[in-house]
Order: sequence, then structure tokens, then C-alpha cells
Amino acid sequence: MTIIPPDPNLQALRLELSRLRAERGWTYDQLAERSGLARRTLIELEQGRSVGSLTTWHALAHALGAPLGRLVDTLCDGHLPPVPPSD
Repeated sequence: MTIIPPDPNLQALRLELSRLRAERGWTYDQLAERSGLARRTLIELEQGRSVGSLTTWHALAHALGAPLGRLVDTLCDGHLPPVPPSD
């Protein structure tokens, strides 16, 4: 039996990025400088025009001083916990 997971909550991921950036009082330019990412990339991520790669989110987690898991966990916001397979 194939279990299809729910769609990731990309809106929650974008909101967490925005929240963490605002919490630090950083502009897009400041986060770009700290993460090594382009300002345009950051804007596209927060506005939902791009999903970004794992490498991108890894760079953001380091720049923001937040564990990558904290960002990625938001993808499951609103989902029921996975049910372990039965034998």
C-alpha cells in the first residue's frame, strides 16, 4: 500500500523565514550578505516565487543561527503525524 504524504506547507516555511529575518531586524541585503545568497533569491523565497534548494535553506539556517530542522519542520505545519507502517 502506497501512502502519499500531504503537500508540504510552503507558506509556513516562507513565514518562518520572514519571521526570523524580522526578529533580527535584518533587511534582505543584510541577510544576503550573511548567507551568500542573492537579494533577489531571498525576495523570491519569501514571496513564494521560488522554493529554493536544500543548499539554499542550509545557507539561510546558518546565516540566521537557526537549526535547519527548525525551518524544515514548518513544512509539516497543519499535518497529522505520520503513522508508522504496520507489519
